[in-house]
Amino acid sequence: MATERYNPRDAEPRWQQTWNDAKVFETDNSDPREKYYVLEMFPYPSGRIHMGHVRNYAMGDVVARYKRARGFNVLHPMGWDAFGMPAENAARDNKVHPKTWTYQNIESMKAQLKAMGLSLDWSREFATCDVEYYQQQQHLFLDMMEKGLVYRKQSKVNWDPVDQTVLANEQVIDGRGWRSGALVEQRDLVQWFFKITDFSQDLLDSLDTLDQWPEKVRLMQKNWIGRSEGLTVRWEIVSSTAPAGESEVVVYTTRPDTLFGASFLAIAADHPLAKAAAAQNPAIEAFAEECRHHGTSLAALETAEKKGIDTGVRVRHPLDPSWELPVYVANFVLMDYGTGAIFGCPSGDQRDLDFARKYGLPVVPVVMPKDADAATFEVGDTAYVDDGVMINSRFLDGKTTDEAFEIVANRLSETIVGNMPQGERKVNFRLRDWGISRQRYWGCPIPVIHCDDCGVVPVPKADLPVKLPDDVTFDRPGNPLDRHPTWRHVACPQCGKDARRETDTMDTFVDSSWYFTRFTAPWEKDPTDPTVANRWLPVDQYIGGIEHAILHLLYSRFFTRAMRETGHVEVKEPFKGLFTQGMVVHETYRRGSGPNGEWVAPADIRIEEVDGKRRATMLKGGEEVTIGSIEKMSKSKKNVVDPDDIIASYGADTARFFVLSDSPPDRDVIWSEAGVEGAHRFTQRLWRLISEASENLAGIDPVPANDGEALAISQLAHKTLKAVQGDYDRLSFNKAVARIYELVNALAAPLGRVAVGEGDAVFRAAVRNASEILIQLVAPMTPHLAEECWAVLGNKELLSVAPWPQYDEALVIENEITLPIQINGKKRGELTIARDADQSAVEAAVLALDAVKTALEGRAPKKVIVVPQRIVNIVV
Repeated sequence: MATERYNPRDAEPRWQQTWNDAKVFETDNSDPREKYYVLEMFPYPSGRIHMGHVRNYAMGDVVARYKRARGFNVLHPMGWDAFGMPAENAARDNKVHPKTWTYQNIESMKAQLKAMGLSLDWSREFATCDVEYYQQQQHLFLDMMEKGLVYRKQSKVNWDPVDQTVLANEQVIDGRGWRSGALVEQRDLVQWFFKITDFSQDLLDSLDTLDQWPEKVRLMQKNWIGRSEGLTVRWEIVSSTAPAGESEVVVYTTRPDTLFGASFLAIAADHPLAKAAAAQNPAIEAFAEECRHHGTSLAALETAEKKGIDTGVRVRHPLDPSWELPVYVANFVLMDYGTGAIFGCPSGDQRDLDFARKYGLPVVPVVMPKDADAATFEVGDTAYVDDGVMINSRFLDGKTTDEAFEIVANRLSETIVGNMPQGERKVNFRLRDWGISRQRYWGCPIPVIHCDDCGVVPVPKADLPVKLPDDVTFDRPGNPLDRHPTWRHVACPQCGKDARRETDTMDTFVDSSWYFTRFTAPWEKDPTDPTVANRWLPVDQYIGGIEHAILHLLYSRFFTRAMRETGHVEVKEPFKGLFTQGMVVHETYRRGSGPNGEWVAPADIRIEEVDGKRRATMLKGGEEVTIGSIEKMSKSKKNVVDPDDIIASYGADTARFFVLSDSPPDRDVIWSEAGVEGAHRFTQRLWRLISEASENLAGIDPVPANDGEALAISQLAHKTLKAVQGDYDRLSFNKAVARIYELVNALAAPLGRVAVGEGDAVFRAAVRNASEILIQLVAPMTPHLAEECWAVLGNKELLSVAPWPQYDEALVIENEITLPIQINGKKRGELTIARDADQSAVEAAVLALDAVKTALEGRAPKKVIVVPQRIVNIVV
């Protein structure tokens, strides 16, 4: 029978409305079933979703729908990471209030996400700029303050001169602000900090428990936390060169074994010794000031040219007091790392080597590879940074680097200078406390008040929230809260005198460090309902980009610990399983030649294949354009595909199916028109096969066949069910798609027979069973199409609430096995035979194999040993 084409423009809104009316995806916290919490990293409301969003949220939706069908009580919420600088930039550029801009964008993006048919619990939706949300964040801040996890101090910070705000080290990329791209400067500002370093060791150790995280993410966090075991070493300053009041320099090193390779000390521009030297020498002060115009991040240090200035100060070598070394102020040393002073071993550190070559300092090799010759080993333009054997190191020569470490550590620990050991073993961490102060308006206000008499006073919880004022202006740079005529003026809660509100707002990474906890009970008048939060957390499956491996994930791990300390949750780790998806990439197109050619959008060109070669031309005018490299979708290169256009043309299911089918989910997916059209043809084919047979399948109970001509259909359907179930459990969506294609191909002929009235009752029951399995397998990826197919078969209940099908064990057992064949212990071939074949049948089949006949050369075997369902050994 003929059937109408599947029309997603009709079906998708209709099913979305049905799900919404039935509140299918709203989660009941009191549901006694086993919980499953799946969450995708929530979006920033820029105003438009992109194909990366489609892929990310489609993945999460497959997991949510699959787990819901498997009988779990699934929590799958959505919200908005809504504070931040872009809203203020929009306010300035477009003369619109950040609140207005943000909530308009939320409405636009919400409509786009709803068009995707995501099984989200929208009843729990919130934006981090909602007063109700940031009130609870202020509550948490005050609780953390009471626990000593918050403090305020003057600090060297990264200052973005364009965005006019402080940036965390992690927000400085190659020395530039992560949003503005401006070169970052150093400034001294009084800042608020979270004591993330209180948890350094725990954050590191607990990475070993996160066995459902990608290893690369755990390694990135491990390196960022940066635990090192080393030695603090005291270097005596030669008194004749010492500025007043200075007598020694303390250096932290992880390589005390290389001390005999030292040729200089380098100190930070803000080291007390540097300041003392600068007070006597304007050139040193000028150089120190130049250093302050660089960022404080490691990326800034690594990319900057290595520069220094000799202070004139000299120190005595800790292992040889007669040996004096110069002290430099260097632009690659910071006070926040270690002690603000390092010793330079040019032969063992590339940065030190470059510095030594630049300033003509000695380069003495002290470690060589084990198989090298000490008489000829040299260091050229590349430092030798690996372990090995000590050379040119006096009493350490011939020792391994590990042995030398211990010898030097013990010797300096036992050497007492001025009632203190010259060296002390110490564990150090690269991780620094989290500076959360931002000099901007559109963020969560920090709930403290500054009083001239009482000092820093927390806002009483009864007075929360500290709300942002709406009447602010963005006509000049800086924080609008600083110049608001009334908002910052308030009475001190302790003494009642005139006082001032804190005008810094919190880093937006604070907002996203606990939102997943708030989703468990967003209506609560406190930050959490601990009982509910403890039941839902940790998130079972968290999905998002690898770019958040350090910033967001590490901060969230800290924040969960802080909430544990303050009694809001009991868990330590927020995310049990983590999946980092690849990007959506696309070809680039350019009209005109050379690097100055104009980028062209995919929607403006036509792709044709001429003589086996792809050719791109403009839709208007026919001008040929150059097909460029495949790159991440970006507005600057115009290789962006608008999800709205795809959904309007093909439907949401096609978009979802394509981004899930074309590539392993942790790798990039290449967007192509041909791939999308292929996914669309699949949806149309599935609909045609099911709908044309539906009339003759209606009213038939879905029963798999145990024998006869339908047995093969049932076996394939149930084997596919078992395999796809495993694929979904592993998030191997592309593998699931491949198996579903195979099942569709296999069912095409049986469904065609049913459509024209062929097949007996047993055959039709098996086809119906296989068809329902197929529909349920594809439902997490193409939910609208699946509901339509489910309904046309006469099912009354929604597929979205139907239980996952059960495969029949008898149908998934492989009836054949493959046995390896060995002759005198050496493998000579394999035999595929029925699983239940007896020993004599196996022996006969083995001896009939050509490979065995050739090996035996006409001889009879002495013995044939059959290990049932394992192996066959032939002894000749």
